[in-house]
Amino acid sequence: MRQLGQLEAAVMQRLWSRSGPVSVRQVLEDLSIERTLAYTTVMTVLNNLHSKGMVRRAKQGRAYLYSPCSTREEHTAALLEQVLADIGDRRSTLVHFVEQMSADEVDELRAALSDRTQPPT
Repeated sequence: MRQLGQLEAAVMQRLWSRSGPVSVRQVLEDLSIERTLAYTTVMTVLNNLHSKGMVRRAKQGRAYLYSPCSTREEHTAALLEQVLADIGDRRSTLVHFVEQMSADEVDELRAALSDRTQPPT
């Protein structure tokens, strides 16, 4: 898992915000609110993301429809795991990370950890 480039991230944000598969044209229309891009540029980015395993595509007529292979949260968790894998002292890093969290975020983390340790009912 690698961090995304700026345009790749913008495209993935659009895919994650949609409820279903989208065409190159739909992504282009979403992105055109913020910047001017060529259709072929967006198509190339989506093809690259497909090659990297970030998106899946399904043929519909002459075009492909694209959807993310993972959720935004799953992608972020994989990036965090990669960062933690590259350091020697995971515990110390996690402690520093938690120290930077707000009280509400710590409460959310405690609840998530509690949920994870509870046996399924």
